Amino acid sequence: MAKFSKIEVLQKVAAQGMMPLFYNPDIELGKKVIKACYEGGARLLEFTNRGDFAHEVFGALNKYCRKELPEMIMGVGSINDAGTASLFMQLGANFIVSASLREDISKVCNRRKVPYMPGCGTLTEIGKAEELGCDIVKLFPGSVYGPGFIKAIKGPQPWTNIMPTGGVAPTEENLKGWFGAGAICVGMGSKLISKQIIKDQDFKALTAKTKAALQIIKEVRE
Repeated sequence: MAKFSKIEVLQKVAAQGMMPLFYNPDIELGKKVIKACYEGGARLLEFTNRGDFAHEVFGALNKYCRKELPEMIMGVGSINDAGTASLFMQLGANFIVSASLREDISKVCNRRKVPYMPGCGTLTEIGKAEELGCDIVKLFPGSVYGPGFIKAIKGPQPWTNIMPTGGVAPTEENLKGWFGAGAICVGMGSKLISKQIIKDQDFKALTAKTKAALQIIKEVRE
């Protein structure tokens, strides 16, 4: 069962403006990564469902957060069907993200009052997602669409909340482009939690990088 309410999650997404994305089968490594992001100020993290027994890893990490990092809102991405969404929600997922729009996922999430953020690439898909009760849609891959897509959508639909993922980097130029176009939040994976950081296990660097990215987002929004 989700620890945080739907309203709490959506408010935090809007307030923080950045959602780190991460997957690794090593539970102990995962704890260190999440703690580093937490110490850098992040209070949201999307664990991507990209490996065998990923639900077991997520379950362990979510229990760790509830005990040691009580403000961390853990959710799950790369979900492709309602059954998988239900499995992760049973393990306490506070939000569900998918690469494409799935009506079956929206139904099970709505029943549990868990935010569902589907990947959309057209105005028609965005409209359908909003009809299904999705408050935030994911733009993926963001590198293909670019900030101009968000700006164009926000013109006729200023109420639409878009979170680009893919092609987002923790630099002032990149983040200014996305937030200047009207993004509510950005999803950031390897550009934040890089392979080099994982290889070196340089968690102090990850904390510093997270803190710096959040500061840039705060400044570009102002």
